[in-house]
Amino acid sequence: MAAETTQATSVGDNVYLRLKSDILFGRLAPGERLRLERLKDSYAASVSTLREILNRLSAEGFVLAEGQRGFQVTPVSASDLRDVAALRLLLEQHAMEQSFQAGDLDWEGAVLSAHHKLAHVESRILKGETAQPDAWRQYDWEFHRALVSACGSKAMMAAYSAVYEKYLRYLMIALAFRGEITAGEHRQFFDCALKRDIGRAQDVLTQHVNGCVEYAIKTGRIPDVG
Repeated sequence: MAAETTQATSVGDNVYLRLKSDILFGRLAPGERLRLERLKDSYAASVSTLREILNRLSAEGFVLAEGQRGFQVTPVSASDLRDVAALRLLLEQHAMEQSFQAGDLDWEGAVLSAHHKLAHVESRILKGETAQPDAWRQYDWEFHRALVSACGSKAMMAAYSAVYEKYLRYLMIALAFRGEITAGEHRQFFDCALKRDIGRAQDVLTQHVNGCVEYAIKTGRIPDVG
């Protein structure tokens, strides 16, 4: 029985991760209806498992539950992106200040490692080489998480992670990688971390986030309504 329960949990977790990834990367489009019978075939999961997962994703803000009408992928808008970005800035600037003050040599090593991987994939993109968006997304997240990882608050990290995922969804939908501008800002973050230059890092973060927001909106893939 225990083995069966573990297997069921593993299957459910795998489907949850696949569905969430498909939403984050726009493979399931904003506003798209999530019909259980179709999802059952696509994700090889039971209707009851899918309903539970969709309710979980609804609680996280990635899916809308519409009562008897079922589920749909949460729509996107420029106004919502700006709200999400403002919340990200609020949390990340505070966590960055705490992390820069408390970070030790292990923290510096984690920041160095995360930036090395991110810079490598960004260099490939800038050279025109084919690079998977999953890799850039993963390394971008690892670097920003490393910068704030010494903040000393599990609650702060959990809140920041949740907001970052919503923000990243917009970047993936808009394909909002700004080339050398983004890579250069990441280098500035790295330099600021080693120098513990909190004020400069926070200024760069404001520029980084707001620049990405405006770029994403200008692509035309994010409805500028509301």
